[in-house]
Amino acid sequence: MGKQKTQYVCQQCGAQSAKWIGRCPACGEWNTYTEEIIHGTGPRQKSTFKTDSTLQAITEIRPVSRERMKTGLQEFDRLLGGGLVPGSMVLIGGEPGIGKSTLALQIALLLRDKKVLYLSGEESAEQIRIRADRIGKGHENCLVLNDTYLENILNQAAHTEPDLIIIDSIQTIYTDQLESSPGTVTQIRESTSRILQYTKNKGIPVILIGHINKEGHLAGPKVLEHIVDVVLQFEGEQHYAYRILRASKNRFGATSELGIFEMTGAGLKQILNPSEILLSHRDEPMSGVAISATLNGNRPFLIEVQALVSSAVYGTPQRSCTGFDIRRLNMLLAVLEKRAGFRLGVKDVFLNIAGGIRVDDPAIDLGVIVSVLSSSLEIPLEKDTCFAAEVGLSGEVRPVSRIDQRIGEAEKLGFQYIFVSKYNQKGLDISKYQIGIKFAGKVEEVFRQLFKSGTRS
Repeated sequence: MGKQKTQYVCQQCGAQSAKWIGRCPACGEWNTYTEEIIHGTGPRQKSTFKTDSTLQAITEIRPVSRERMKTGLQEFDRLLGGGLVPGSMVLIGGEPGIGKSTLALQIALLLRDKKVLYLSGEESAEQIRIRADRIGKGHENCLVLNDTYLENILNQAAHTEPDLIIIDSIQTIYTDQLESSPGTVTQIRESTSRILQYTKNKGIPVILIGHINKEGHLAGPKVLEHIVDVVLQFEGEQHYAYRILRASKNRFGATSELGIFEMTGAGLKQILNPSEILLSHRDEPMSGVAISATLNGNRPFLIEVQALVSSAVYGTPQRSCTGFDIRRLNMLLAVLEKRAGFRLGVKDVFLNIAGGIRVDDPAIDLGVIVSVLSSSLEIPLEKDTCFAAEVGLSGEVRPVSRIDQRIGEAEKLGFQYIFVSKYNQKGLDISKYQIGIKFAGKVEEVFRQLFKSGTRS
C-alpha cells in the first residue's frame, strides 16, 4: 500500500502549501489552511468527457439563437436578463435562512410544463414536500433526489433528461475520485467543473445554491465564481421582511440590476414597484427626511433618506451610516462646511436609508445633504418634493444619467416638485411632464429655495 500524500489548501482562495500556515500569503485570511489528501492508494480516475474542438475564424462561427426559459418570477427573470439561458450555470449565495432554498423550490414549482430535477443534500424529501405545500402546489414534473454523490447525480440527470437542474447546495456534493472531504476547495472545484461540462454538453441550465463565509463572501474557492455564468447574492436584514437579489456577475445581462422580494408565509412575493414600500406614509412633515430618485439598472425608484443631527455628547463627533457609504457622507459634510458655511464639525450625524437597502447611486447626494440640513435646522421638507442630483467637492450640483426616468417615476408617485442639476436641461423635454422641475447649479441655490423662500417660489 502506497503512502498517502497530503498538502494544505486554503479554503478561501485555493492556494496550496506543503505545510500548515496561519495566514494565507495569497488572500491574507487567517486559519484557512486544511490538510487534504492529493494521492490515495489507487490511481485517480480521469474524466471521460470529451469535446470535439476545431480551429475556426470568428467570422465563420454561426451564432446559435436559443430561447430563454421563463421561470415565472418576473423579478428573477429580469435580473438574469430575460430568463435562464440554456446551458448556463447560475450561482445563488446568501446567509443561512435568507430564502435561497425557498426561491429555488418556488422556481421549480412554477415551471409546471418543464421537467425539473431538484437535488437536495441538506434536506430530506419530507422536508421539501412540507415546504412545497406551504409555498405552492406541487406537480409531477418536479423530481426530488436526496443524494450528494456526483456520479449518481450525473447518472440521474442523464436518465431523466430534465429541462432544469437545481442543486442545494454545491458544498455538499462530492466525488470519490478525490479523497478530500465534501465542502473542501478541491471537491467544490472538481464537482462544479464536472457539472459545468455536463450542462454545456446537454444545454441544460443549472441553478446552484452556495454558502457564504463569515465575511459575507461565497464560501469555497474563488474559481467557483469564475466557472459559473451568473452570480446572484441574496441580501436582507434580519428585522425586515424584504429580500434583495443582486447580480455581481452576469454573462447574459447587466450586473447593475436588483430584484426585491418580500418573505411571507407562502414563500417569496415579488415587489414590482419598490417605491411604494421604500417610502414611509406620514401624516405630517418631519425634519431630517428627504426623498431621492435613484436608479438601479434600468429601474427607477424613490427612496427615503433619513438624517439625525444632534450635539456631540462626547469629545469626538460620531458619524454613522446605514445603507450609505460613510466616506461619502464625510465628504458631503465637508462640502457643507467649506462651501455652504454650515458648521457640523461639532455635531453627531446619523444617516439611514429606509427599507434596509444599500444605495450606491451618487444621485442621492443632494437628498443626503438636504436631509442633514433639515435635521440640523429643524425645518421639515415638503412631502411632495424629491431630489435627483450628484454633489461635487466645489459645491456644484452635477447632472445624473437617465434623468427623464427619474422624473417620470417621481411624477407617477404623485410628487409635485423635483430638484435636478441645471446641466440636465440639455435634451430634456420639460413640456411632457406635469411635475414642477427646479434646476440648480450650486447647493446654495437649493438651500435658498428650501429653507428661506420655500419650495413654492
